[in-house]
Amino acid sequence: MANNEESRGLKSLFDWFANRRKAGATNPERQEREIADGLWHKCSKCGVLTYTKDLRANQMVCVECGHHNRVDSDERIRQLIDQNTWRPMDENLRATDPLQFRDRKAYSDRLREMEDKLGLLDAVKTGLGQINSLPVALAVMDFRFMGGSMGSVVGEKITRLIEQATQRRYPVVIICTSGGARMQEGMLSLMQMAKISAALERHRDARLLYIPVLTNPTTGGVTASFAMLGDIILAEPKATIGFAGRRVIEQTLREKLPDDFQTAEDLLKHGFVDDIVPRTQLKNTLSQLIALHQPVPTTPPMVLWETMSLSSTAAE
Repeated sequence: MANNEESRGLKSLFDWFANRRKAGATNPERQEREIADGLWHKCSKCGVLTYTKDLRANQMVCVECGHHNRVDSDERIRQLIDQNTWRPMDENLRATDPLQFRDRKAYSDRLREMEDKLGLLDAVKTGLGQINSLPVALAVMDFRFMGGSMGSVVGEKITRLIEQATQRRYPVVIICTSGGARMQEGMLSLMQMAKISAALERHRDARLLYIPVLTNPTTGGVTASFAMLGDIILAEPKATIGFAGRRVIEQTLREKLPDDFQTAEDLLKHGFVDDIVPRTQLKNTLSQLIALHQPVPTTPPMVLWETMSLSSTAAE
């Protein structure tokens, strides 16, 4: 009798463990959330768990495989701009819905949802600041806001930033990440390509520096305009950069594309990108480039003539 009770107790214990293992196997998402949420981050490339604090200290770059995790605009500004030097511009500009566009829901509702969820008014933040004590005009696109799409507000804010930089004789740096033009604004969105390009041309005529930094992903109308108009074009490792999507191109050509197609490394090989810079080195790289391209102050003719005269006298 005692043996039967012991065997039933042992069996129930085995059943309990088996059921627990089965429940864990059938609900991997819950187990993954318990492991990775909050204190830990699981790399989407190599699967290594990293302490979130260490990952942030390494600028959201995986310490094991070097995978560059996507970061938001606030984090990017903290990484690049010297502390207490950031002065935001045009913070209150927000999009309207002049076309009354509606797909599964109204465009105005989408804008309101994004604002409530993210605390952002649109897909770019612009401002003036310093990178290693050098003045710069910086625009940072945010992919969280409707895929970083370029609407009227994005175009207007970037154009105003470039014009302000031209007036102050500041270099311009734009951190690009976007799915392209915002279809909900139609032609108004496409017009931003020309508007930003014209402002950049005036900036170039003033012999001032412009550096776009292409991050993952940079596609569509952004690639077709200001992302590729830089004096020096930088990119992050493994970033997807292109115009049309990979699937569209394959269906059009009826060919299988190489695995590295539309990557930063492939564009560097073909001369579309000047250099690939890891995020942990980006701030120092930008400051070096800006320092090398600082405008040379013009010497007044009278001072130059006096210097030449003094040199001639000394030679005699």
